[in-house]
Amino acid sequence: MKKCLLLSILSLLCSLCDAQSPIFVQDSLKLISSQFKFTEGVSVDQHGNIFFTDQPNDQIWKYDPDGKLSLYMAQSGRANGTYFDKKGNLIVCADENNQIWSIDKHKKVSVLFSDFEGKKVNGPNDLWLDAKGGIYFTDPYYQRDYWTRQKPEIEKQRVYYLPKGQKTAIIVADDLSKPNGIVGTPDGKFLYVADMDANKTYRYQINADGSLTDRQTICLQHSDGMTLDSNGNIYLTGKGVTIYKPTGEKIGHIDVPEDWCGNVCFGGKNKDVLFIAASKSIYKIKTFAKGVE
Repeated sequence: MKKCLLLSILSLLCSLCDAQSPIFVQDSLKLISSQFKFTEGVSVDQHGNIFFTDQPNDQIWKYDPDGKLSLYMAQSGRANGTYFDKKGNLIVCADENNQIWSIDKHKKVSVLFSDFEGKKVNGPNDLWLDAKGGIYFTDPYYQRDYWTRQKPEIEKQRVYYLPKGQKTAIIVADDLSKPNGIVGTPDGKFLYVADMDANKTYRYQINADGSLTDRQTICLQHSDGMTLDSNGNIYLTGKGVTIYKPTGEKIGHIDVPEDWCGNVCFGGKNKDVLFIAASKSIYKIKTFAKGVE
């Protein structure tokens, strides 16, 4: 009888932890704004400012640690995934012409990548920069209503690596069906990549030359965008935000009242606020964790 009661209590505690993630969050989820069409590409600069995209409206927005929301850039190349380099440039997956842009502090745009072997890639979707300034990016094919083309020029949907200062990208993974969310560990040892079609998230070993080897399945869940905290836990997006240990053990979930969560990132002055791009909205939630980006 006592054993059954103990098991019931443990089961209840686990279900509560999974639903509300009390080990991670300090406060309730807060809506910042719902004025968008579809939010994506959340990233943080060195001051804790959050930048995110509204791809259908071709905009990049900024949210500062004091709570001010402002339009940062219109005509953003249909920006999708974003990431900051060490110089404070905003690196953007510019989906309109299947390019990768660098946007400096004066909003001057430089095209870092435009094609692969003379062909347009499918559509850079998400990206992560290593310590050397090289760019890993995923290239799934999602037909856009603003494209004139109706089919891909490159059949395979891959992960590419663009070494710093070069215009030519290298194929580093072509063993996925539809790669999407991507993030690397701060020590540069591992890269996580989600496969939307396979409904899996993988971990690759990053080699000295930027190549990837030793693919391991971390969990049976894909992710549109993802981030890591300082303990190495992985935050995957989709229906809410699901948190996994580096070993793949599910340890938490944050419910979000939207149909889909497209991306996630830690920001704020102490990088302990989780920002969630979810459909037409952007949310934030105070956590006990800290981001590493």
